[in-house]
Amino acid sequence: MTAQDTVPLVIWCIARQPRDFVEALWTTVSALGDRDTTCAMVGGAVALTERGGTIPAAWLRAREPLSRFAKLGVAD
Repeated sequence: MTAQDTVPLVIWCIARQPRDFVEALWTTVSALGDRDTTCAMVGGAVALTERGGTIPAAWLRAREPLSRFAKLGVAD
């Protein structure tokens, strides 16, 4: 998959599920291809619009710890 394929797919997936994190990822992964990259892109964009509750609590607990800078909203 190249950028010419990836970017339009990511935009399409975000447009289909802009506020539902889980459904956005399922939509993205169902397209096959470079799933880790496309899901990272879609997940990051949808997480920015997430208002609490659509990212499953179990997923949040299972993630790697955030750095102290991320907790402050400052990039590393």
